[in-house]
Order: sequence, then structure tokens, then C-alpha cells
Amino acid sequence: MRNSSRRVRAGLAVVVAAVLGAAGCDAAGGAHGSSGVPDGTRPSASPTPSWNPHPESIVAVGDSITRGFDACSVLSDCPEVSWATGTSTAVDSLAVRLLGRARAATHSWNYAVTGARMADLPGQMRQAAARDPQLVTVMAGANDACRRSVTQMTAVADFKAQFEEAMRTLRVGAPKAQVYVASVPNLKRLWSQGRTSALGKQIWKLGICPSMLADADALDAAANRRRETVQERVEAYNKVLEEVCAKDRYCRFDGGAVHAYQFGTDQLSHWDWFHPSTDGQARLAEIAYRTVTAEHPVA
Repeated sequence: MRNSSRRVRAGLAVVVAAVLGAAGCDAAGGAHGSSGVPDGTRPSASPTPSWNPHPESIVAVGDSITRGFDACSVLSDCPEVSWATGTSTAVDSLAVRLLGRARAATHSWNYAVTGARMADLPGQMRQAAARDPQLVTVMAGANDACRRSVTQMTAVADFKAQFEEAMRTLRVGAPKAQVYVASVPNLKRLWSQGRTSALGKQIWKLGICPSMLADADALDAAANRRRETVQERVEAYNKVLEEVCAKDRYCRFDGGAVHAYQFGTDQLSHWDWFHPSTDGQARLAEIAYRTVTAEHPVA
């Protein structure tokens, strides 16, 4: 290539870079670009923004875990012990740790819904965005795997599309809200711990995560294959959560910490031996706090 051509191309590259830098992903306030992806969720030529480890308002979205289901009484929500926004001194939720107990009561909101699946997250994100929060916590996906049968589990492609829609929905109303995404717990681990309780197994028969927990004592090839299928789907969901979060400049994934956490019987509800107990909620709060306040994202 001739030297003149090199000079022309180099000059053009400088102009293009300057235009891209001037456009900036923040200029549109979260509007969609030509790709159809919100500005907050696509790569930018501008520097990565600083992460604020001390947000002053929090909204939680997700499912029964974030509602504190079965932590206080059987088959009931107990949001006061929620790992994300609860006010219980036994948990010291993420909101309490970040905001202080008094401010947590007035500057955190819990829009999680027991039984919610990823398809429900866009609606919850719309509610979250209306609060204009500085931090949104996400814990969702367990119910997509916890279906009546493995054939009814949410397809991975659908799960990804639903999570992407949820993030787009948030960005429309809260383009710079930080997002903490927790991985889906290890459901097979919960089965192996909870099956030691006769009471827990009776509660499971009421319909708690049948794809994993049905026929809890069965160890034949079909039962083992069913549970392994659920486990693999959860792992695929976690990969989706990580990948989608990584595309958003204001999002942090927990690096699989919740999935890796070894819940013991003390961390499980003594009502259903599957959902986190008050102690389990406290452990989830610790994981979230470490991730949100870390100097760098979890590798």
C-alpha cells in the first residue's frame, strides 16, 4: 500500500474516533441506537464509567428468594429478612449495609414476586426504573428451572431474550442505574441438603420445584438424569446472566458466587428445606455486599 493511502486511512480513523467519542453513549440518555440496543447496554468508545460502591437508593427485583419466602413462616413471604432490602438485624441486608438501617427503610424498595420467572422481570424493571434508583439488585432464574417437568423449563434462548428485554426496559427509565446480578443457586445442592428432612420432603410434595425435588429419595438412572438436566439448565442460565450483564457498562455479576455457595441445613428454611433461612439470607447479603463494594468486578 502506498504511503499516501496509509495517511488518508489514518486520518479517517482519527476523524471517526473523534465523532464516536463526541456522540458518547450517555448523550441519548438510554435511547435506542441503530442497533436497537439501549445506549447503556452497547460497547462505547468512551472510558468505562466509575462504579459507585456506595449507592444511596436500592430497588430489588426477582423471585421468592428476594421476598424471604418461607424464612419466617410456612408458605409465606417475609420481606423483612430479604437479603436485598430487609430491615431485620438478623440479616443485615444489602440495603442496611449500604444505606444504614434508618435510610434503608425509606430508600429501598422490593418489587420481587414469589413465583416470578425471567419473563416477569421486564415488568419489575419498569417499576424499578420509576424509582430512579442508584442500584438495582437482580436474583431470578430459579423458577425457570423449577417447573413441573424438565420439558417445561424455560429455553435458554428465551431466557436470554427475556433478560435482555428486562435490561432494556430498565435503561429506558434509569439509564445509569447500577445493577447487581446474582447467579441462580445450585438447586441440586439444595435437594441434597433438604432431602435429609422428612418434613421438608412433605412440603416439597405441595409443588416446590418438582423438576428437581419430585421423588426426592429416588436415585435411579431416570431420576439422576432428570436432576442433572435441571442442573445443566441452571448453569446455562448463569452463563446468560454473566454474558448479558457484561454488555452493560453499569452491571456487575456475582461471578457465580451464589451458585457456588454451599448452603447447609442452617442456611435453609426449616419449613421447606429449600428456600434460604434467615441465616441463608444473611449469607446472600454478604455475597452481594462484597460484589457491590469491590474495587473491581469479580473476574
